[in-house]
Amino acid sequence: MAREPRPLRSVRRRRRRLSALACLLAAGAAACTSSGDQGDGDSAPTSRPPAAARPVVPPEPHVGFDYQIGGPYAPPPGVRAVSRDRTAEPAKGLYNICYVNAFQAQPDATDWWEEHHPDLLLRDAGGEPVVDEDWDEALFDVSTPAKRERLAEIVGEWIGGCADAGYQAVEADNLDSYERSRGLLTPEHDLAFAGLLVARAHAAGLAIGQKNAPDLAQRGRRLGFDFAVAEECGQYDECGPYATAFDDRVLVIEYERTGLARACARWGGRLSVVLRDTDVRPAGKAGYVRATC
Repeated sequence: MAREPRPLRSVRRRRRRLSALACLLAAGAAACTSSGDQGDGDSAPTSRPPAAARPVVPPEPHVGFDYQIGGPYAPPPGVRAVSRDRTAEPAKGLYNICYVNAFQAQPDATDWWEEHHPDLLLRDAGGEPVVDEDWDEALFDVSTPAKRERLAEIVGEWIGGCADAGYQAVEADNLDSYERSRGLLTPEHDLAFAGLLVARAHAAGLAIGQKNAPDLAQRGRRLGFDFAVAEECGQYDECGPYATAFDDRVLVIEYERTGLARACARWGGRLSVVLRDTDVRPAGKAGYVRATC
């Protein structure tokens, strides 16, 4: 099966859009793994047991956490869980979470989707792709069971690559794509697709984390998500729904000092909280920021 090429772009934080329901975020990162992809590493060691034979283990509540989807680096002292882009190697001896942009196409991959799977991109009445304007990411069309199944085959290969690389979990970004769909998608569409990804992850021996949509946290938990990854839930007072739904298995990333202070004051003793720079730069790069409670 032809797969989406790995786009070459930096990781960036989505600008927030306030709504009556919630303030929702998403972050972009790189894409997939295959022998034809740019920038991929070697295949997993043959000594690793099959992914399906591994038990699904979620991250522990309040685990020391670092968010490294902008590029891997040596985890700071006290870190026992780390999230990295799925093109990166997992950190040895730690709990590793694999980032996958599951509901939208990377900007540099739009041409690939147009060539290989044009009908899997959500389109407006004029036939043009519906785009997340914050990140120039075309939305996947998850509006029908048939399209969801086909997309799950592609994204499922990415998830399988995470398992083969030795990750213990995956975070599936952009569960809230329906909010940017101009009314063409509903929460039910996104949740139905998420259910297929949950099944794929669990079959591969991976826990799977909900990313975004705090108002869907309870439904996400019932669907099978094992934990949550929440950006700026301290800054925007959104941590509670995640904490309740996922029994404090919530990994919080703040990008402002005020958000860190709020998250630490209310949730620092229960949730995993880290402050990162908005580009999530590797340690040693200009502009790198990291702090915890």
